[in-house]
Amino acid sequence: MKSLVPALILGAPALGVWATGISAQPVEVRGLTAPQMFEIAANAQGSGDTAAAEAIFKALAQDPDVEVRVEARFRHGQMLAGQGKLTEAAVLYRAILDEKPDAQRVRLELAALLARMGDLSGAGRAMRQAQAGGLPPEVAQLVSQYQGALRSLRPWGLSVELAMAPSSNINRATSASTLDTIIAPFELSDEARAQSGVGARLGGQAYVRLPVSKSTRVTVRGSTLGNLYRKSAFNDVIATTEAGVETVVGRSALRLFGGHSWRWYGGDAYAGTDTVTLTWLRPLGKTAQLEGEAGIGWANYKRNDLQDGRIHDASLSYEKAFNTKTGMRLTLSGQRQTARDPGYATASGGINLLGYREWGKATLYANLGLVRLEADQRLSLFPKRRQDWLMRAGAGASFRQVKFAGFAPLIRVSYERNRSTVGLYDYRRLATDLGVTRAF
Repeated sequence: MKSLVPALILGAPALGVWATGISAQPVEVRGLTAPQMFEIAANAQGSGDTAAAEAIFKALAQDPDVEVRVEARFRHGQMLAGQGKLTEAAVLYRAILDEKPDAQRVRLELAALLARMGDLSGAGRAMRQAQAGGLPPEVAQLVSQYQGALRSLRPWGLSVELAMAPSSNINRATSASTLDTIIAPFELSDEARAQSGVGARLGGQAYVRLPVSKSTRVTVRGSTLGNLYRKSAFNDVIATTEAGVETVVGRSALRLFGGHSWRWYGGDAYAGTDTVTLTWLRPLGKTAQLEGEAGIGWANYKRNDLQDGRIHDASLSYEKAFNTKTGMRLTLSGQRQTARDPGYATASGGINLLGYREWGKATLYANLGLVRLEADQRLSLFPKRRQDWLMRAGAGASFRQVKFAGFAPLIRVSYERNRSTVGLYDYRRLATDLGVTRAF
């Protein structure tokens, strides 16, 4: 399991400790510092000699320095959890909390472990204790595996986000005044061209989980996202409901969901999509994880039946925490969309890099993405087959030091540039979100 706690600072003086080796006879080790002993244990663990590593951890757990004891118990607990000895690992985490009850991230680690053991009530209790100790509500904006581990401990959850959203192109439209066609250049109306404006961005999601066994839960969740403007013709609202099963198999987590989404644009129904999605999550050591997702959907466009078809998509993400403050997530994705008219059928692939940094009581992030899209054939009205390069860049921050009624402020800035062989899809967009967020 991915660790939720930072490595503790080790600064103990040279030690004289008794370590029980593989044999039954105690072996005296003198003249080594705690960091050196931890390095020896790590090397032993890496070579598969877990008995030697365990002996060192047990010896260091008796050290007079509380920080050394805590570090030894935590590393020992991580090793035991990796071996499937969940109860023994939980006992060690509780021993840490007995000495350092304010170690909230250790409490989160214990909560995640209890959830794996099927003790959802104990996991929920540990979560509430961590929150009472000052756990920031924006923890969901840390590494994605942290978010998944935290949310899995509660039978229900709710989060909301409210923001002002000024944008240079609220409808993601071309700024050109005319559009080339096989007949003649068409003059575009003002509403068909890029429109700037200030709107309200409203988002929320909720879920309920029902345990059916120690490792399996049935989950129902819903979400909504709306961008609302003074010009109601550009209002864009999406709502989604899903239900499915989440289960743990070994060290991997599997999620199978089916659902339906609705989209309204300008107050009118735009599209409805039925989806089935399978997600696979696998920790890689203590500081990284791999997440894969594949799905299929059936889209029904209300305004143009020629766009109706299937949507196949897949993605693979690698996430790495470099230290307690910095991490990254790299995602490769692909999508295939069929349509009744081959001119609307597309294939696309992309890459996205996200980095985050904890800075004082603020969380900063930046992302950069590139997507290539190609249509099967040209639309009958346009002289060229659609071929796009979409570049996205963004940055943002949430600020934990400023709170009002449990809400924390956030700011996001994003830029999009889509270069297309079809002028209708060629656009630029700069947007800013200024708002607040809260997880209940």
